Amino acid sequence: MPEQLSLLLPVWAGDRPDFLTEAFRSTVQEQTRMPDQVVIVRDGPVGADLQARIDELAAESPVPVELVLLERNVGLGPALDAGLEACKHDVVARMDADDISLPHRFAVQMPIIESGVDLLGSGLIEFGTHRDDVVGTRTPPIEPIDILIRSRFADPFNHPTVVYRRDLVRAVGGYTDFALMEDYLLWAKMIVAGARVANVAEPLVCYRVGAGAYARRGGLSQLRAELALQRRFRKIRFISRGMYLRNVAIRGGYRLVPERVRRLAYRKVIATYRT
Repeated sequence: MPEQLSLLLPVWAGDRPDFLTEAFRSTVQEQTRMPDQVVIVRDGPVGADLQARIDELAAESPVPVELVLLERNVGLGPALDAGLEACKHDVVARMDADDISLPHRFAVQMPIIESGVDLLGSGLIEFGTHRDDVVGTRTPPIEPIDILIRSRFADPFNHPTVVYRRDLVRAVGGYTDFALMEDYLLWAKMIVAGARVANVAEPLVCYRVGAGAYARRGGLSQLRAELALQRRFRKIRFISRGMYLRNVAIRGGYRLVPERVRRLAYRKVIATYRT
């Protein structure tokens, strides 16, 4: 039986009105199977132009839009948790405010969710200054066993592409305030809880790679977040001691190498690319 879908879309002061418009319309009006509700989480105050665009998109939307207005910027994880509370439907799709969904995204993903899957992602196309400026295609593991194996070392899901069961997300504690790694930690908690997982190899989202994307994946703050994540994985018994040592050595070291090396390592080791 067809299920209803809530779209969860966070926005903060750093987002551009034109990018938000493209993200919203591609994931709502232009979908061959539209969501049944949109939840926009405004993570703290935004500029007048961006607020006007949010109001405009909500007014023109063909489906109901719920605005969650947070008084201060709380970060992605807590903002998404607040948005989940406003989602009316158990099936929730994620979308970022600067990406683009392909028109058949939900027509592909929803039947798979309806077949009994709890957490589903897809491939994505990375692009630069414009949509035709394709940087690469990121293809995730497809089979559940491959997703499980991959998850012990690297994030097996592309966060902007996922659709999941809200009740299971809430049952494991949600995203929480775990900056920089909140999505990966959530997938691990869901897998430990027995989530049925899957990926679609086909790219269903176009992901905007802004300037400094690889620079932001390195540095001491990222290293601290990485080490904290691996400790949490051990605490919830998601990884063994040997896996922990491997991950700290490889993933921790990755955070400290020069950006040009990090770019190559990300494409060859951390993420799975196909050009």
